[in-house]
Amino acid sequence: MDQSRLLFQGDRFDVVDVRRVAPDGTMCNRQAIQHPGAVTLLPLLGDGRICLLQNYRATVDLTLIELPAGTIEPGEAPAQTAVRELAEETGYRAGRIELLTTFYMSPGILDEKMYLYLATHLESGPVALQPDEHIVPVLTTWDEALAMVQDGRIQDAKTLTGLLYFDRFGEPRGDRS
Repeated sequence: MDQSRLLFQGDRFDVVDVRRVAPDGTMCNRQAIQHPGAVTLLPLLGDGRICLLQNYRATVDLTLIELPAGTIEPGEAPAQTAVRELAEETGYRAGRIELLTTFYMSPGILDEKMYLYLATHLESGPVALQPDEHIVPVLTTWDEALAMVQDGRIQDAKTLTGLLYFDRFGEPRGDRS
């Protein structure tokens, strides 16, 4: 029998005490963060550059280099969130949005499912940041993005996952610099 008890209700997530029966029949008890899910995007320009963001994160008091991303709003499909977040954070509008993969951010404490999209055929436009967002788009070559992964300038998990996933499994192959 699965049981949950609400411990905290927030604007973007809840904290619950979860009791579930594991596949072997034992009872598991965990405190977990329930999140509606999110998207992250790999915006790939026609010349092979990608759009990363310098994003101040108050939680860790750092400006991180990240892929654009955002939380799925109630009633919104992940692909709709991808279109909205890309425009809000980068100003780009994509002619094509393609789901690459899904993954869990930190399943030991968090049920957030992340949807990774490739955004191509980009046209620039205005950004529409929230008042508390401190985001600066940064266009970079593919090789430079991978160098930032290798030397530790990129520390954000969704960005590491997105870049390395696309580098290994994405198209097009060959020179993306």
